[in-house]
Amino acid sequence: MSGRHYREFGSAAFDWHSPVMRTSTKGSVALIGSFRQHYPEVLAAARTFADAGLTVKSPPICRIVNHGHEFVRFESDPPESSDQELQAATLKKIFASDLVYVVNPGGYIGRTTAYELGCVHERGMAVYYAEPPKDLPIAVPEGTVVEARRLVEIIAGSDPGPAPVRRPRVAAQPTADIVIFTIREGQLRVLLVRRGKKPYRGMLALPGGFVRPGESLEDTAERELREETGLNGSGIRLEQLHTYSRPERDPRGRIISTAFLAVMPDPPEVTGASDARDADWVEVEESLWGPNSSLAFDHGKILQHGLEHTRTRLEHTTVATAFCDDLFTITDLRKVYEAVWGYELNPGNFHRKVVEETAGFVVRTDKVRRSGPGKPPALFRRGTADLLYPPMMRGRRTP
Repeated sequence: MSGRHYREFGSAAFDWHSPVMRTSTKGSVALIGSFRQHYPEVLAAARTFADAGLTVKSPPICRIVNHGHEFVRFESDPPESSDQELQAATLKKIFASDLVYVVNPGGYIGRTTAYELGCVHERGMAVYYAEPPKDLPIAVPEGTVVEARRLVEIIAGSDPGPAPVRRPRVAAQPTADIVIFTIREGQLRVLLVRRGKKPYRGMLALPGGFVRPGESLEDTAERELREETGLNGSGIRLEQLHTYSRPERDPRGRIISTAFLAVMPDPPEVTGASDARDADWVEVEESLWGPNSSLAFDHGKILQHGLEHTRTRLEHTTVATAFCDDLFTITDLRKVYEAVWGYELNPGNFHRKVVEETAGFVVRTDKVRRSGPGKPPALFRRGTADLLYPPMMRGRRTP
């Protein structure tokens, strides 16, 4: 268990033994323990903290209404809330507190208390115990077993208490990775680079790199696109997709990446530069599921997330037109859906949905495309709608 006396408070580092805290007992505390077995002891400790000027975030100081049940419900709990919803609300109050005090007569740690302790331990919160806990599979730092009244004195500064213990800080490096889709020869393609440096030298990866001093993540994404592929990212609308932070995702250390997503029509050719040996627009299905589909780092997972996000956006928004030129035919637009979703659509049904049933999706112009014999198809431009109503829902994909 953490038992630390140092935590983040708002935007500033907050030390329970700082001169500021020695002059006041203002702050907040959450009490945890077996309310079913030891609620009188919990109430006594809560009143001690409240009388000293601390805010008791949890539990509510009121009557238990379901004595004998495993999960305790209080008089102030909304009766329509489930046990799971009340537990989530309780954890939120605990996390919002400045310290956690465990009321555990005889050292007893129940199942719910152990769960809550695990949650606060992961957050590095300050934790104190009324008595030495029994059968707890985590370390209890010296000086964190203390009566409620003495803990109040420690906070107020009249008792020096144990030396403060500071939680370890994780130094992480931020990076930006970019997923850009386009359609070429009827296929959905993604911009990939071949790495020229370790780790994963020679493997395909998404373009991206480390944030430099003075850069935003968006600045980094645009710069890396330009340096690694020659693509001018300033004219590309980048949307944040997700942040990837698994500790083992990069063998170089703790590196947290924010992925950006974009789509574009008729992109220029790209060339590898900087630490990318080469760059190309690679067919997505081959990148994810082909015989040579292994991408560096966790970029396969990022690409899958980007693909599913784009497929879903085609259902509910007009983003499909971003794959098209300024003027396009309904067939051009249908081929976007077919390339992204991965299966053919009925041309007549698609035309009816786009032109007749979905207001603001496309606007007919007075131009046509003359490319061969027969009646030339009409050209359309983007409409004013951003959302599709009704949505263009995907059907079941056929092999």
